[in-house]
Amino acid sequence: QVQLVESGGGLVQAGGSLRLSCAASGRTFGNYDMGWFRQAPGEEREFVAAITTSGGTTYYADSVKGRFTISRDNAKNTVYLQMNSRKPEDTAVYYCAAKSMAVRAITVAMSYAYWGQGTQVTVSS
Repeated sequence: QVQLVESGGGLVQAGGSLRLSCAASGRTFGNYDMGWFRQAPGEEREFVAAITTSGGTTYYADSVKGRFTISRDNAKNTVYLQMNSRKPEDTAVYYCAAKSMAVRAITVAMSYAYWGQGTQVTVSS
């Protein structure tokens, strides 16, 4: 089992920055690809960003490319999502997730076996 706890959510004005953190405990953090997803009210959960076990490869949704940066610190068992140039449409609950590196489809929610409880991010215009 892997336990994930997100933090860092809150209210930010459009154009502002925010950094989310996700602390992992349980099995070896470095064995898992990590992803961030988000879900706005009435919408499907959507992929935001992902990073491979070593941090060597990152993936981004087109809507956040160039504005968001995912990173990880395996020594601290933590993955981060730096969000810059925030837009009102970024408002959502953000979830951290972990998947086995043996499972493909890193941008697909169903690939992830472990999820955090989510943290609310609200961007005001």
